[in-house]
Amino acid sequence: MSANTVAVSDSSFDADVLKSEGPVLVDFWAEWCGPCKMIAPALEEIGAEYQGRLKVAKVNIDSNPEAPTKYGVRSIPTLIVFKDGKPVAQQMGALPKSQLKAWIDQSL
Repeated sequence: MSANTVAVSDSSFDADVLKSEGPVLVDFWAEWCGPCKMIAPALEEIGAEYQGRLKVAKVNIDSNPEAPTKYGVRSIPTLIVFKDGKPVAQQMGALPKSQLKAWIDQSL
């Protein structure tokens, strides 16, 4: 993905998200999703701004159907914050960066 986000697959989800040392924000997205593309730059910036405090991971739901099914993702974009291997907060839909940061800060 980039220096600030990591691509996660169904096979790497356990290691990259559930067993991560710190909190992980997972963005469930797809190439064809307009709102997903709208928030992508904000998530890149958040990944840089929260470096060391939060990992930003992206799961393409088209090529990785298991994780979205397991966590009840019904629409995209869906963002889920995981702490200690458990989902602690969930947000659906595209939000401005300021609202995303406020939601993340509440979740951390």
